[in-house]
Amino acid sequence: MAIAIGNTIPNITINTLKDGIQAIETSEFFAGKKIVMFAVPGAFTPTCSAKHLPGFIEHADAFANKGYALACLSVNDAFVMGAWAKSQSAPESIAMLADGNGAFTKALGLELDATPFGMGLRAKRFALIADNGIVTHLFVEAPGEFSVSSAEHVLAQL
Repeated sequence: MAIAIGNTIPNITINTLKDGIQAIETSEFFAGKKIVMFAVPGAFTPTCSAKHLPGFIEHADAFANKGYALACLSVNDAFVMGAWAKSQSAPESIAMLADGNGAFTKALGLELDATPFGMGLRAKRFALIADNGIVTHLFVEAPGEFSVSSAEHVLAQL
């Protein structure tokens, strides 16, 4: 069952690349903050690289001005997420979260079986807003769609 509005973000260890691989406990990451987390099926994939991450990069200041931190999640390793952030010129204000084994994605109930495409387990394309670790908004895309998880749509909800 997928996470829902009013639920607490599950506590799982994920990684980021900052002076080497850094483990992050999601309970600590979300604690005491307002965070918009958006998930992509894969770093360097077409829609993710052409639209999803670039939209959040473009509007990063607008989210910050409203008091929200940004986080990008993908079922990729921290090295891939670091290389993708660099290739996209993503600001350090966007946390690039690596869910290498998909444990956090599974705990959220938002996994995507992309084995027919040779990609294994991935995250569905989604965005969520959390306040102190509690989900206040959740936007999950229909397969093949890109609209409700876009930076513009999420920003309009704040």
